[in-house]
This record gives sequence, structure tokens and C-alpha cells, in this order.
Amino acid sequence: MLSFVLLIAGFVLLFFSGDWLVKASVNLARHFKVSTLVIGITVVAFGTSAPELIVSLSAVFSDSSDISVGNVIGSNIANIALVLGLVAIIFPVKVKKNNIWIDWLVMLIASLGLLIASLNNVISFYEGVVFLILLALYLVWSVWKSRRDTKQQENIQEPAMSISKAFGFFLLATIGLYFGADWLVKGSKAIAISFGISERVVGLSLVALGTSIPELATSLIAALKKESDISIGNIIGSNIFNIWAVLGTTSVIKPLKVSDAMLHVDYKWMIGVAILLFVLLLPLSKGIINRWKGSLLFIVYAIYIYILFF
Repeated sequence: MLSFVLLIAGFVLLFFSGDWLVKASVNLARHFKVSTLVIGITVVAFGTSAPELIVSLSAVFSDSSDISVGNVIGSNIANIALVLGLVAIIFPVKVKKNNIWIDWLVMLIASLGLLIASLNNVISFYEGVVFLILLALYLVWSVWKSRRDTKQQENIQEPAMSISKAFGFFLLATIGLYFGADWLVKGSKAIAISFGISERVVGLSLVALGTSIPELATSLIAALKKESDISIGNIIGSNIFNIWAVLGTTSVIKPLKVSDAMLHVDYKWMIGVAILLFVLLLPLSKGIINRWKGSLLFIVYAIYIYILFF
């Protein structure tokens, strides 16, 4: 019973802490006169991936590499197949950027790079360093590309909260993420042991879903309000950040073991779902993920979860 309480408490704490972290970070950035463009590419990207990062770090220090790696792989599959699928079922998602294929290509390169790095069943310190360097280059390129596309200097918006309040929320969010991740990992491990489920399965399903809850909730609320600003680009960016930032940081701190099942099954699902997204986006000039495409993505996710458990 305690395991389920820890699991649910971890879910709830991660959801609110992730939301607080983004809001506090955005307001702090505005106090320091950082443009909304840079906030979107760096601060918000970090905030939405913070649950995955904290959970992965917590898991690897608990000698649960399958949960650490599975959390990222499962989140990347869920972001496309579950989150985007459900959002498109409620309200079709249009492609806003004509060069979305470039971001998709970077995501595919990140995924294939992860596969190559894991072929010896370990993501090492040096491979983690390479991931972080690639992330830094991607962020610099993204800022340059966005500035070139807009061809104008953005106005710095006024912060919605005082600097002391923003710092307070940031501190609370950080503490919340730490305990939420700790409870989620402990609860998940205990449930896995009691039901005879492997840590790999728990990491790819329950833990991955838990760390994707902020994105899922935000995307669904936006879809219900018929707001299309939750774009495919944001989901692709989140997947890139999960691989290069989360696994990069974690493996630099402590090398990650990758199981054969994860390498030969789940990695292929992650890459396959990414390729399916590209096919569904065609033609790229006026692509749209409509309801039947959203339903297809959701069915693919349901099949994956079924295979995972049964």
C-alpha cells in the first residue's frame, strides 16, 4: 500500500514542481532581461525535462540503470505516440515551421547516436560529454536560427512576480522535484518487486508516464482550449533534450548500464515512432496531425505498452 502512496505522491509532486520550475525560471529570466526566445529554447526546455533528469539521477544512484535509461526512452515514445496522439484526437495539430524536418533530423541523429553509444551496453562518461557538447551546439544553433527567422530583436516582457517570490518558487520546485523523483523511483521499484515486474518495464511505462505528466497535462489543456501553441516542434525539442541533456548529464556523473532488451527492443520502438511521425507529417509544407493520425499514434502506444507487459 505504501508503495502506491509513494508512486502517486511522486506523480503529483513532479507535476506541480515541474510547473512551478518553468514559471519561476521564466520570471527570473525576465528579471535578468533575457528575451522570451532564449527562455523558450533554454529555460522552458530545461524545466519540462527536469523531472526526467532528477528521476534518472535518483535511479542511477539507486543502482537502477534500467529505470534511469527506460525513463528517457519511454518518455520519448510517450511524447510522440501518447501526448501528441491524444492532443491530435481532441484538436488537430498543424505544423507551424516549414523547416520542421531539420529539428526532426536532429532528433533522429540524437536517437541513432544513443543507439550507437549503447552498443557495448554502457553509456560512458566520454559519451555523456559528447552528448552535452552536442546539446550546447544545438542550443546555440537554435537561438541563431530563431533570431535569423524573426529578423528582429524581441521585447523583454515584464515579470509577473517579484524576484523574491520567483526565487522562492524556484527553490520549492527544486525541492519538490527531488522528493517527487525519490518517491516515484522508490514506489516504482517496490511495485516492480511485489508484482515480479522488471525495472525496465516499470521505467519505460510508469516512471516515463510520471515524468511526462506535465507535458501531457499542459498539452491536453491547450488542446481543449483549441490553442495550437503546443506545437510538434516543442515535442521534438523535448525528445532531443531528454537524450542529450538527461542521459548526457547522468552518464557524466555515473556511467549507465543498458540492458540487451532495452537496446534491441525499446530503442527500436523509439526510433520507429520517430520515423512514423515524419511520415505522418508529410507533406512538410502544410503538414497536419489530424484525428485519424492521432488515433494511429495512440494505438501504436497502446500496442507498445501491451507488448511491454504481456
